[in-house]
Amino acid sequence: MLDVCLLGTGGMMPLPRRKLTSLMTRYNGSNLMIDCGEGTQVAVKEKGWSFKPIDIICFTHYHADHISGLPGLLLTMGNAERTEPLTLIGPKGLVRVVSALRVIAPELPFEIQCIELTKQEETLEQNGYHITAYRVNHNVLCYGYTIEIKRAGKFDAGRAKEQGIPLKFWNPLQKGQIVEADGITYKPDMVLGPERRGLKLTYTTDTRPVKAIEEHAVGSDLFICEGMYGEQDKEDKAKAHKHMTFAEAATLAKNAQVKELWLTHYSPSLVRPEDALGEATKIFPNTIAAKDRQSVELQFEE
Repeated sequence: MLDVCLLGTGGMMPLPRRKLTSLMTRYNGSNLMIDCGEGTQVAVKEKGWSFKPIDIICFTHYHADHISGLPGLLLTMGNAERTEPLTLIGPKGLVRVVSALRVIAPELPFEIQCIELTKQEETLEQNGYHITAYRVNHNVLCYGYTIEIKRAGKFDAGRAKEQGIPLKFWNPLQKGQIVEADGITYKPDMVLGPERRGLKLTYTTDTRPVKAIEEHAVGSDLFICEGMYGEQDKEDKAKAHKHMTFAEAATLAKNAQVKELWLTHYSPSLVRPEDALGEATKIFPNTIAAKDRQSVELQFEE
């Protein structure tokens, strides 16, 4: 199971009832966050989730509405007596940006490990999360992210018995570990069936529609995509500022055959996003104008 919460849905500036866009997930005791704008800490507290288990923070880009909440969050995590390392992932320049922000959060009881993205597409494994970062098209270097929870094949006790594999090795083999004992090597594929369908979440914001988004979102259980502008007459403005309309996001969702689309990163002028859904739902019926703290538990298929 993957817990997903869209902490805020605002773009550019926070509003009294709309915080800036940030995503948080929970899986197997480890929390992952994408973007951390001003007010993200408040959103986490309102959701009732904890800061301490946040192990990974990914950044799409370094505009203030996506990273200005980081120093305060780091201080709060430090005050929660966190000592485990924290991994930050983001476009080239991450170390420079984080170092500048940490002028006001210099002393922390935990190590910060930075991973800078430099390629068109990069894949990382972190705490059970299979993360794919891919470049999108904004007016600064910007990445989208696909988060997958892979699922191994079903354990076959019958095969394990037939091969005489000791019972004490069953659990590590089921977890994908290779076991060596008494000169014999036991591998997971000796007892596991074909890989089963896992979970897939795709998140992208601050971009024009590009093929890379569609390709990486294919088959996602949940696709969270920016919808800066809902009105049809804002398409020229979206192109000029390298953002997306509701209809463009819905077209990506349709082409990628995702299960559900949540729109986010609304313009401050878009007071009631749900009223602008008409064209988008014609293109992709399962389109939702997400609200702050919109949540879902993505479940593995049996």
